[in-house]
Amino acid sequence: MSDTKPDKPDDALPDNTPGLLRASALVGSMTLISRVLGLVRDVVIAAFVGATANADAFFVAFKIPNFLRRLFAEGAFSQAFVPVLADYKQEGSIALVKALIDRVAGVLGGSLLLVTSLAILCAPVVAALFAPGFMDDPQKFELTSEMIRITFPYLLLISMTGFCGAILNSFGRFAVPAFTPVFLNLSLIFAATVAAPWFEQPVFALAWGVFFAGFIQLLFQLPSLYRLELVPRPIWDTRDEGVRRILKLMVPALFGVSVSQINLLLDTVLASFLPTGSVSWLYYSDRLTELPLGVFGIAIATVILPNLSAHRAAARVEKFSLTLDWAIRSVLLIGLPAALALVLLAQPILVTLFQYGELTPEDVAMSALSLQAYSLGLVAFMLVKVLAPAYYARKDTKTPVKIGIIAMVVNMVLNLAFVFPLMHYWNAGHMGLALATSVAACLNAGLLLRGLLRDGVYQLHGGWGSYTLRLVLATGGMMAVLVFLNPDLAQWLAWDWHRRALEMTLLCAAGAGAYLAIHMLLGTRLRHLRTPSAL
Repeated sequence: MSDTKPDKPDDALPDNTPGLLRASALVGSMTLISRVLGLVRDVVIAAFVGATANADAFFVAFKIPNFLRRLFAEGAFSQAFVPVLADYKQEGSIALVKALIDRVAGVLGGSLLLVTSLAILCAPVVAALFAPGFMDDPQKFELTSEMIRITFPYLLLISMTGFCGAILNSFGRFAVPAFTPVFLNLSLIFAATVAAPWFEQPVFALAWGVFFAGFIQLLFQLPSLYRLELVPRPIWDTRDEGVRRILKLMVPALFGVSVSQINLLLDTVLASFLPTGSVSWLYYSDRLTELPLGVFGIAIATVILPNLSAHRAAARVEKFSLTLDWAIRSVLLIGLPAALALVLLAQPILVTLFQYGELTPEDVAMSALSLQAYSLGLVAFMLVKVLAPAYYARKDTKTPVKIGIIAMVVNMVLNLAFVFPLMHYWNAGHMGLALATSVAACLNAGLLLRGLLRDGVYQLHGGWGSYTLRLVLATGGMMAVLVFLNPDLAQWLAWDWHRRALEMTLLCAAGAGAYLAIHMLLGTRLRHLRTPSAL
């Protein structure tokens, strides 16, 4: 590609990128709808299968393609594809962009088709690799293998959906990709509540719900791409310059950007050796930490990657740093109070959402332990999401990989250090897995930040002292309100679901109200969120 941008090509690309706050709010609101429906989905699944052996089997069969989806659709592929696409957009020609998209679609789609086909043929091997502890229970292992054959095509479908979403995000069309996950939740809710009686083993309805959700989500993206005249026509061409650049960036990024997800998957592998229910306890607690992570962390990361890539392509160094500063402050503004609220309200939240049907009080108590452990790393999970794009936007793939290896090794060592003592004293080895993942995430985020500061890519901008003081005081006030107003656990257990839902809503509203009120009293205003230099 030439480094000279054409003056005004006939097929010049429009600049439709909205402001950071508006775009983040748009993505966050769409994601919020999805995450709320996701909670409904998990409430339905908890009542449907609880934390039984069937539940463990389904969660493993669902987690494997979902984990790989996060690598291809939200992780390494997106981090490699968007900066290269930004270079092509900088040329200003839609013909160049369309040619790149067609060839990337062909190589990505063809590669995923091969991986999916092999996984379906070798489903028992996949099950043994990701849940070796299930091999001691032949029925559970066979059930997991059969469901993997049904759920694994989701990897191909949702990764192509993520590819389409990355294109739309690069052109400032954030709403459709952010809303798309709603269809997975609706599909699984339908499967559990309507389709399950059609199956001899009702849990298979959930697996087929995942399968069909992949098709629906991909089809939902296409009309928006059609309006941009960017619907992919797959072409297999591994020699294309753009494809080779993306592959060069993507291979190391597969590890570097997805360390937290790899750690979570390793938790599942190790949990397969722990008592029945451990996989499910980790799943339910992980889902609750995914709510603020998805609504705010991933929303901010989704918005800043195209912006950082564009600033890098145009050599706007100061704006690059300011954008990153805004993202870090925004993550702390939401992530810190969310994490501490989850720690304080772990068991009441789980009782309110999940303790119905097949899920027992012991399941809730165990899930609460891992939820608290995961919550300690929530801010770090969110920071990794916004710090890693700063490296990939600059096409630096080596540094995150080195940091990822360190975090991975630490996580594995801590798994062994935490699991056995907690298993011995509290019968809660799964909590040790969650705690190790959180500590590794903190290390990962800290090393990423240190590298950006050391290289001068990111500089602390003015106002951090007053910002930190406001954040600490507001969060402290919120915690005091939650502790004072939180009813006794026996009361939560005695109430029916209507009363639980009402009390939890009022409690969360009081905590959020106190947090916002203190911020406003200390001088924080909405206008401060609009520009990277104002927070």
